[in-house]
Amino acid sequence: MIIGLTGRYCAGKNHIAAILEKRGFPVLDVDKLGYHALEMEKQAVFAKFGYELQKNDGALDRRLLGQKVFGRPDKLAALEEIVHPVVNRMTCEWIQSALTPNCVINAALLHKSSVFNKLEKIIIVSAPFFTRLLRARRRDKLTLTQILKRFASQKDFNTQYLSINAEIYRIENPAFSCCGIIGSSNQKLECRIDKIIEGIR
Repeated sequence: MIIGLTGRYCAGKNHIAAILEKRGFPVLDVDKLGYHALEMEKQAVFAKFGYELQKNDGALDRRLLGQKVFGRPDKLAALEEIVHPVVNRMTCEWIQSALTPNCVINAALLHKSSVFNKLEKIIIVSAPFFTRLLRARRRDKLTLTQILKRFASQKDFNTQYLSINAEIYRIENPAFSCCGIIGSSNQKLECRIDKIIEGIR
């Protein structure tokens, strides 16, 4: 069984992925695959978006690339044409090599994965607005304006999962370490996940 895991920006899906891994589920982080694909296809990215994206050591400046494509659907689509075929190929290879019958695909853009229609269960992670805001500020060091733009770009996040023939599970992940609630919240998260995976094995 292929299980999808996704969530809005800074909802905390990677924390859920870590809990699933503790339960013995292999988890593929597709977002990290995207970084590998960008590096593999960086020459095509330079040719399409400009060689100012090339750092002194030859690496791709992902932050500058993000500034070029964010909020620009045509440029984002052009980037996806370069990256997604590589990511989809690596995703399928990973699933085929998995040593267990059940695996988890962790992806921000899960609906664009080549295995989307093969998913039998999808876990959608959410978190309160201000929790996501605090996480984004702490993790990515973005300005408030940049964060709000990212939030706004996902306003239709849930609609892409309404028509798929898969069981949808929603998990609220409010924990934030500086708020002193991470312990109790984590216990509730683990109980929720245990209920979801009860009938899988």
